[in-house]
Amino acid sequence: MNPARALYSVVTWGAQPLLRRKLRHRAKAEPGYGLAIGERFGRYPTPIDSLMPHSSSDPLGRFVWIHAVSLGETRAAAILLAALREQLPGMRLLLTHGTATGRAEGEKLLLPGDVQVWQPWDTPGAVARFLRKFRPAIGILMETEVWPNLVAGCRRRGVPLVLANARLNAKSLRNAQRLAALARPAYSNLAAVWAQTEGDAQRLRAIGARVAGVFGNLKFDVVPDAGQLALGRNWRAQALRPVVMLASSREGEEALWLESLTQKTAPGQIQQAQTAINSEARSSSALNSVQWLIVPRHPQRFDEVHQQLLQAGLTVSRRSTWTGVPEAADVWLGDSLGEMALYYGLAHVAMLGGSFAPLGGQNLIEAAACGCPVVLGPHTFNFAEAAELACAAGAAQRVPDMATGIAQAVDLARNPTAHAAASDRATRFSSAHRGAAQATARAVLGMVESDR
Repeated sequence: MNPARALYSVVTWGAQPLLRRKLRHRAKAEPGYGLAIGERFGRYPTPIDSLMPHSSSDPLGRFVWIHAVSLGETRAAAILLAALREQLPGMRLLLTHGTATGRAEGEKLLLPGDVQVWQPWDTPGAVARFLRKFRPAIGILMETEVWPNLVAGCRRRGVPLVLANARLNAKSLRNAQRLAALARPAYSNLAAVWAQTEGDAQRLRAIGARVAGVFGNLKFDVVPDAGQLALGRNWRAQALRPVVMLASSREGEEALWLESLTQKTAPGQIQQAQTAINSEARSSSALNSVQWLIVPRHPQRFDEVHQQLLQAGLTVSRRSTWTGVPEAADVWLGDSLGEMALYYGLAHVAMLGGSFAPLGGQNLIEAAACGCPVVLGPHTFNFAEAAELACAAGAAQRVPDMATGIAQAVDLARNPTAHAAASDRATRFSSAHRGAAQATARAVLGMVESDR
């Protein structure tokens, strides 16, 4: 063990009590964090014999392990998993996560015989117990999740560990280079890396990764839930006004939206949620000429955003209360998980969350797959190339700030001809970039077969 990883291991070992305390605290708002805490430290109550696949039913005789830390990675993993099950009928899945939303979404992917546990905390002991317990045939890390002891443990036990749908932005590369003594061995000891874009590939090579292919983004292969999409479009057809969505909004962006409803509102007036929307803002076309739909990224913020909107003097109708068509209100609040296809079907235009605050932007690909044009803020470094390609294809447009984004989204939603053309461009953009799932599944199969 090199000195950098030895020091890192001491720190992660010493941080275990802090992690337990953090999990207990988070479980108060999100009960999923209180589930099976022992798994985080490689402690599993189920006997190993009842977990292990049998060669008669599984073509590999061992688990295919996929690690998807959170919600977005789990949705990408679902696309890859469908392709893997096609090429490896009868395979058994070992699915790990780091967040409660990821684990909840991952439950939908399990078939009889599959196993779902938490990602082991990155100490040598927890990693060793995890690998001894499950003995996976291969490990597939989704997108960005490279942990030094996890990589070293897999290499020591002969488990090929790959990074799929891999991305690395310039900021993350700079951070990794500052910790090169720790990061470079971790990236270089991966069995293979399959990058989303050539830019990602260049940055991954710069930190030592062996990039074996550039396959594109798995999320382009998403097939929106047809039932949700149809229901959303049916509701949209019945709406009294065009629908504009603030999609996957992050902390602070709802306040920016409130503050930007009128440029004459005093800065911070609405952000502090102490003053109701004034009469000028209420009469503005930005508020009243469209139906607003806000879908926060994180479920623990649903109630917070609801209160923020009420305190600003707006009426709110929550998705969780709808029994038929959405109820009349200034704002519809999308307070459900797993229904983004419904919301994109309902919206004429989506403003992309995470891109108006300096948070890097959320994924725009699902919106495009649903034929929903997107307005992007200035901050899209998490999905830089996808954002550039979408703008070049006319599936998205970039704006410098929230106020401009509101104006552009409202104008597009209220122009049927322009909206129809933008929706068609979004659909064609999505279709043109498919294929990563099959390419990645073939690469996984080739690696497993060469290792047998």
